[in-house]
Amino acid sequence: MIGRLVGTLAEKSPPQLLVDVAGVGYEVDVPMSTFYNLPGLGERVALLTHFVVREDAQILFGFLTHEERATFRLLVKISGVGPRTALAILSGLSVDELARAVAHQESGRLIKVPGIGKKTAERLLLELKGKLGDAVVAPASVANPAQADILQALVALGYSDREAAAALKALPADVGVSDGIKLALKALAR
Repeated sequence: MIGRLVGTLAEKSPPQLLVDVAGVGYEVDVPMSTFYNLPGLGERVALLTHFVVREDAQILFGFLTHEERATFRLLVKISGVGPRTALAILSGLSVDELARAVAHQESGRLIKVPGIGKKTAERLLLELKGKLGDAVVAPASVANPAQADILQALVALGYSDREAAAALKALPADVGVSDGIKLALKALAR
């Protein structure tokens, strides 16, 4: 699976990008929230990705933040919500707006997203209730790629996102991945 791309932004045509990684051009579909925050053409870009393989296509979706990718992955797990619909939701609402809509059970905010009807909006509110806040980590808690790796390792070991984020905050900002995991595990063991 392709989890991350770092390369040169070769083309931008909403919602698709072409990222040149060592001479190989990857077509990546991104939500508009990511698209608006991209650097200029010819500049370096780093995208977290989600790779979808279907019988008729292989599609790469890209995101600038861990929060967007985590939310995208939650959305595509919901029955009736495919990758394109999840991309439309993230293009129409920020992760925070979606979390607020779910927390306050505001189906009206979701219905405003193209392609989302009343029944889909209600299903989204029901399925995401209680899940969205746990899956989305505050952007301030992940300051660099090493911290993101530490966070993922802790979650893979069975700690909740909140526990992992709390342990991450106690670590020095410049800690390496292996040392960070060891320190975080010691803090969580207390």
